[in-house]
Amino acid sequence: MSARAAERNVVFVAPFAMDATLRFSRGLAGLSGVRVLGVFQKAPRGRDGAHFADLVEVEDALDPGSIARGVKQLQARHGALHRITGILEPLQTPLAIVRQHFGVAGPDPRTAERFRAKALMKDTLRSHGLPCARHCLLTSPSDAVAFVRDVGFPIVLKPPAGAGCRSTFKVDDRATLEGLLAQLAPTPSAPVLAEEFLRGEEGSCELVVLGGTVQAHSISRYLPGPLEVMRTPWIQWVCLLPRDIGDGASQEIARLGQRTVQVLGLEDGVAHLEWFRRDDGSLAIGEIAARPPGGQLTMMTGLVHDVDIYRTWARAVVDSAFDGPWTRRHAAATVFLRGSGPGTRVRQVEGLGEVHRRIGTLVVEAKLPLPGDPRSDSYEGEGYLVLLDDSEDVVRDAVGIVLDTVRIRYE
Repeated sequence: MSARAAERNVVFVAPFAMDATLRFSRGLAGLSGVRVLGVFQKAPRGRDGAHFADLVEVEDALDPGSIARGVKQLQARHGALHRITGILEPLQTPLAIVRQHFGVAGPDPRTAERFRAKALMKDTLRSHGLPCARHCLLTSPSDAVAFVRDVGFPIVLKPPAGAGCRSTFKVDDRATLEGLLAQLAPTPSAPVLAEEFLRGEEGSCELVVLGGTVQAHSISRYLPGPLEVMRTPWIQWVCLLPRDIGDGASQEIARLGQRTVQVLGLEDGVAHLEWFRRDDGSLAIGEIAARPPGGQLTMMTGLVHDVDIYRTWARAVVDSAFDGPWTRRHAAATVFLRGSGPGTRVRQVEGLGEVHRRIGTLVVEAKLPLPGDPRSDSYEGEGYLVLLDDSEDVVRDAVGIVLDTVRIRYE
């Protein structure tokens, strides 16, 4: 049998060829004996697509039927399929449906839905005694009134399946609730998820899972939580990966992550759990996704352990293997850059020269806002700086310098 015939066909699915997305497909291409095939809505061109052996474009790369038609073309050209995978949150259930259709290993639709459908996720977790916010799937305004009667204000309203905080609202009083219910109009066919608002420290736990067992984990801390940042436009959000995660509090988070992936049924892959440490010291699960975290957090997870995190993900989902153990060698942080005040475009960015002079050696990646850039509606703002050092104190001091120095003005 020729070497080419022995290659395993791995299909990578994404709507668009974003740089952060292609880092994962390149991780697949670096594996031994793998032929990477792509299904995209708009496929990468030129050098961006060079690591794919074949590419198919489909009408809707989030629709399982459309994805399946693209996969069928690739199967006809290249033969049996080893894996069908992708890293975006809205893709996890469609990919599971397509895997089941083609008889390919990986999370099945029921498992994917336990991670994707937030109400089902939390019902499952609570039924196994795992701590998470009290919640209710609202199908009418009266459901919201009854939920508030049980848990009190504040509450959180969000889509029943989603990622990030863009469509998430903190509700502090009856008037705000009534206004949002009029806007969101929950029905049985278009429900809204209501949750108890959890107060306390917030962060994430990244988990490398093989055979349902966590092989490695990483802890991050959000400074402050994304929902507070979303509600307070002048705050510049920070995600910090501390140097030391061997303390008892961090180990408690890791144990909670292990129990969570076991209950929800993830076998092989990378998971992203968001946790809360309540004011009384108790832990609660915010939510968990059966996919890697967003771009900078994924990258920092690799940096602090001196590992190729994209290869780590690829090895887990394709080879059911882990090249470990990990050793935590550094601290890291991403400072997201945004301004405040009126305006729709960036007019000026102040302080970057001083930041470069004072801490430039700590910056390992940057996306800098430019005059004329449209103002972002995300709490992640118009740009970011990623900082890395062996000392957590040095990283924290550098974060303070960025927050005190960089100013974005709009027009």
